Formats: sequence, structure tokens, C-alpha cells
Amino acid sequence: MEILKIVLPALLVLLTAYLLIEKLLRSEEKRRNFELRKDSASVITPIRLRAYERLVLVLERTTPNNLIVGIAKPGMTNMELHTQLLAGVRQEFTHNLSQQIYVSDEVWNYVRNAHESLIRLINTCASKCNPTEPASELAQRIIQTYSQSENTPSEMAIEKLKTEVRKFL
Repeated sequence: MEILKIVLPALLVLLTAYLLIEKLLRSEEKRRNFELRKDSASVITPIRLRAYERLVLVLERTTPNNLIVGIAKPGMTNMELHTQLLAGVRQEFTHNLSQQIYVSDEVWNYVRNAHESLIRLINTCASKCNPTEPASELAQRIIQTYSQSENTPSEMAIEKLKTEVRKFL
């Protein structure tokens, strides 16, 4: 009985100390995790914003008007312009493939869809042109077809990028 008077309070003190230390350690771990997330967010946020900016820039650069102005040269044929346009679109897209890790899958699908849609547009318009005629014929056909679209895949992708950035910030 005498031993119980000593052991029982000692066990209560030990249990209390254990619970307090465990709670303290959990609290410290949560604090450290929060600090790590905060630190990584301050590093990742600027990188993610640059990724959004670059993807918008790619989409703007590959709109037919901008693309044709940058690629078309006097004396080019439809075939030469067609080849150069496809190379330009693919180069822009390939150069920015790594940006997909910073955006949502949904947004990346919109960007990829805009890329594929533009290639289809260029190929479709090129198939309706005589390959040896001046490039102005293909350029005009691409611009006309693109401008007839109310909501182009590029515009939709840019809008999705903007929406996601607003949610992100």
C-alpha cells in the first residue's frame, strides 16, 4: 500500500510530462512545416508567375498575325512559308514545354490545344494553296480563317491562364 502512494503520483507526473512534451513536439513540428511552406512559397511564387507570363507570351507570339509578320519574307512561296510557320510554332512550344510543371493540368491542356489547333489551321490552309504561288496567298488565308473564329483556342488558353493566376494570387 505504501508503495502505491509513491508509484501512483509518480506515474501521474510521468504521464502528464509525457503528454505535455508530446504536445510541445507536435506544435513545434507544425510550426517548422509552416515555416518551410512559407519559405518555399516565397521562392516558388515568382517562378510560377514567370511561367504564366512565358506561356501567355508564347500564345501571343504564335497568333497568326504575329507569327506571319515575323516569318514571312518577300519572295517566299506558300510551301516555304508553310514550312517556316510550322517550324516557328513548334520551336516556340518546345522551348516552353518545361513551364507545364508550374501550371495546372487544365491550363496546360488549353495551351497544348491552342498549339495543336494552330498547326491544324496552318496545314489546312496550306493544303488549299498552290505550293509554288507567293506566300501572301497562304498568309492571307490563315489570317482570314483565324480572324473568323470568335473565341480562338489561344484566346481561351490566355483567359484560363489569367483566371488561374488570379486564383493563385
